[in-house]
Parts: sequence; structure tokens; C-alpha cells
Amino acid sequence: MTHPASASGAVGMVVAPQPEAVEAGALVLRDGGNAVDAAITCALVQGVVDPQMTSIAGFGSLHLYLPGHGVHKLIDFHGRAPARARPDMWADRIEGEARDGFGFLLRDQVNDVGYQSITVPGSLLAYHEAQSAYGTLPWAEVVRPAIEHAEAGFVVRPRVYGFWTQRDDSGRVYTGDRLRHTEAARKIYCDAQGELPLPGSRVHNPDLARSLRRIAEAGAELFYRGEIAREIAADMEHNGGLLTLEDLENYRTEHTEPLWGEYRGYRIATNRPPGGGVMLIEMLQMLEYFDLSALGHNTPEYIRMLCEVMKRATRDKDRFVGDPAFVDVPLDRLVDKAYAKKLAREIESGQIARVERLDSTQAESSNTTHLSVLDADGNAVSMTHSLGMPSGVVTEGLGFMYNGCMGVFDPRPGRTGSIAPGKSRFTSLCPSIVFRGSEPVLVIGAPGGTQIPMGILQTLLNVIDHGMSISDAVSAPRFSATSNAIDVSNRIPRYVTRELERAGYEVIRNHQSYVFAMVHAIRIEGNEVTGGADPAGDGMALSVARRIRA
Repeated sequence: MTHPASASGAVGMVVAPQPEAVEAGALVLRDGGNAVDAAITCALVQGVVDPQMTSIAGFGSLHLYLPGHGVHKLIDFHGRAPARARPDMWADRIEGEARDGFGFLLRDQVNDVGYQSITVPGSLLAYHEAQSAYGTLPWAEVVRPAIEHAEAGFVVRPRVYGFWTQRDDSGRVYTGDRLRHTEAARKIYCDAQGELPLPGSRVHNPDLARSLRRIAEAGAELFYRGEIAREIAADMEHNGGLLTLEDLENYRTEHTEPLWGEYRGYRIATNRPPGGGVMLIEMLQMLEYFDLSALGHNTPEYIRMLCEVMKRATRDKDRFVGDPAFVDVPLDRLVDKAYAKKLAREIESGQIARVERLDSTQAESSNTTHLSVLDADGNAVSMTHSLGMPSGVVTEGLGFMYNGCMGVFDPRPGRTGSIAPGKSRFTSLCPSIVFRGSEPVLVIGAPGGTQIPMGILQTLLNVIDHGMSISDAVSAPRFSATSNAIDVSNRIPRYVTRELERAGYEVIRNHQSYVFAMVHAIRIEGNEVTGGADPAGDGMALSVARRIRA
């Protein structure tokens, strides 16, 4: 079920997939912190209680709307290929590509797990930069709840256990094996027999607590240029990793203006490439040419039309969207309304788009999490952060797992997503804020690999075109088309999908009822603030009033 919250004139709200992290962020708001303090507190706790979804060694995109500061910007902290990486280093290992475009399958899985799968992490630097510049609390106070959770140990929630133990035939490394990949990881996550803890068990990670205490005292500098950086670099060198001390020292976040789009009188602010915001805007602007409410929610024609829009945006992403420092991204054309109209007319005429893929049955990864925060002063934060496919690597004594973001780079040289030293890969992350005039009305984002823009898109349509509450909007059945097939959740009726099949579409039914991203959002309607946490997760929306001190 969903976890909506509603309060007239509520001081603030936090929405995320982990109740412990939501509570930690909400307590910060209650005790006088602002949205940035709450967001970074929440993010750090997420890395403790959901440690394969994100960590201080991950990557992501942070959307800040702080009217009191006159600030509206994105801090993008994508993982970058280490300086030792080369475009052709895995070209002879290719075995397949994910059907949805989320990564490549290589012989020996060197890009998927282990020391060579790690990109230069950006998460901790972005957390520290944002909180130091715009938070109101001391840095150590923001880190404290994560330390406390690491010291006490986190309780394994059903979704965490399900993620650890779910097997598929994708060809990717089983998550349980990632947790056993290094001795340091096994000590945290496995018992003496190598078994993973069951739901309700408590996982203790004193090494992570020590690392966080050190970071609370010294800040992100310790991780990128100090003692922790040297410990990371030594471990990488000893085990054949690509990451070096120089990579850590040279890492910088990117501060950018939002990318803007329009849809039915609403203004959508989202992130720029290599993030996925361009896909969201391109899809919305195509759909503005159709009367979606008249088609009816999740009817066969509605699904067909949206899926053709999704395929065209996916095709453009594959061809054109990458790291703008390395690729000439035709951004103005992709978000141009005339281009959207041209594509819409193709769909209207019945043209079926094709998405090029290498043969593979590999499925998407969802090793990502999200948070949406609003405070009493109207400050809003939307942040999606991730490990990509977790590398399985934990450095002895440090306690956190590194990202595995090399897995999504294209191992074929000369492509938009090809490997290059210092390059960031494309990511579908698109933390967004929707405005009506100058006022924010939705703070939204999601984890979910390549499905992120598709889940956010459908949630926005559910609110704007179909008049749903935010809790209903994040809960409604979803579908997706990031390949030539239409993927549907198990709550899309078969009598609907049979019509799509008769029209010539391949339909793949997912066994899950709630799937294709996990959307977490806040809706603002005058003085009323409501939140919706996607039922696919264990999360919640929590509103709080600031404590009045005597």
C-alpha cells in the first residue's frame, strides 16, 4: 500500500523508500533544520540502512530549489571513468546488451562486479558541498543519525532482503554473490556459513560507523584528499582497480542551471545530460499534442501512444545523449517543441519506432534510491543517488560498498556512451520539480534504472491529465517501452494487452504488481502538502511541524 501523508499548513515533509531515513530527515525539520539539512541527513542514513542502493561512494543528481537563497540549481555528481580507463579495454569481451539499454554483459563480468567496475565516486562530495553552502546545522550534526544507525545496526527490511536474494537469468552477477565478493563485505553481510541475514535480523557495521565519525569530524576532504583517500587508493592498487588517488583528488561536482520544459501550462525543471531529464521533457512535449484524458487512463490506445513516445525518447537517448564534456549533445533540438510536434505526428500516423539493441535478455538494475523534501519556508530538494550496479567491493576497515558504474559504459569505441578517462556515463536519474507559474507544485523523482523517466512521466500524467491524488498517482499500474517490446506490470489487465498484441506489439508481462521505477513525490496545493511513497518499496511520506522552543 502507499504511505500518503497530508496536513494543512504542514511545516515540512520527507518522502523516501526507507522509513528510518525518512524519520531521520523529518526530525531534522522538526528541530529547526532546513530542507537541505534534512535531505543530506536522509541520504546518509539511506546509505546505512539500504547499503546496496546508495553509499558515500556512489553517484547521483541533487536538485535544489531554495527561494530564500535565490538558488535554483542542480549539483550533478556522476561517477567518472578513472584516468586508467581506455575506450577499447573491453571491446573483445562483449556478450550482450540489456534489453532496456541499462548496460552491457561482458565475459568474466569485469564491468559488473569487482575492482575494475568502480568509477570515481561523487556522493559524499555533493552531500558536503550542498549542506555546507545551504544547510543551517553543523555538518557533524547532519552525519550523526547515520553514525547511530551504523553503530546500532540496521534491521533488514523485506525489500532489502528481496533484493539481496532475487535471482534472474539476466547474466548479471547475483546480488548475494556481490555481498560475498570481498572478505570485508562477507564479514558485514554473511554469517560464519556464508548465509545472508533474514528479514528482521540486525546487521552491524562498526567499520562504517568509524568511517562516518571520521567524516563528521573532517568533512569530505578526508575522503578525497586525506587519510581515507589513501586507504581507498592502496586497496585499489593492490587489487588491480582502475581508481587512483589522483582520480579522487581531481574529482569535482558539476553545478548547473535546470533544464526546463513545458506541459499543459506547467513548467518542468529537471537535470541536464548526462542525466535523464532531457528524456522526460522530450516525452512530455510530444504528449502535449494528444488528448490523453479523452483516451482514458491505461486503455490500449493510451498505452500504445505513450510507448511510442517512450521508444522515440529512448532511441534519441541512445544516439545522442551522453557526457556533454565528451559528446556534442543536440540538447536544443531534443527539447524543441517543433521537434516534439514532428515526432507526435509520426505517432499519430501509426508509425512504429524501432530501438536498436544487441541480442540479450539482460534485465535492468534498480540499485538506486531517492528522496524528496520540502520545508516550511518553501525550500525543496529532490535527489536521486545510486551505486548503479554495486561493485561488491568493500575496503577492509571502511565499511561502505563502492559503485559499479563502469557496467553501463558502452565497451564499443566510437559510441556516444563509450569509455573515456574522466567521462561520466548517461544515467536516467532525473530529480525534478514542477511549477505552476512561479510556485512549485510537485517535487518528484525515482530510482529504477532506465525506467526512471518512464515512472516519473506516468505519475505526472496521472496528476495533470487524470486528476489523481499524489498517492494514487504513484500507485497506479505502470508500463514501459525502452526496447521494441511493451513491458507491463501484472495489474494491467490481459484484455488490454491482448488488443496491443493484436496490433502487432510484443507484450511482456512482469510478475510484479508494482514495477517500472519507484516514484516518491510531494504535492503542494496552496497550504496543503501531500506525499506519496511508491508501494513497490518499504518507504513512507512523513509530514512534521517545527518544534517551538521555549
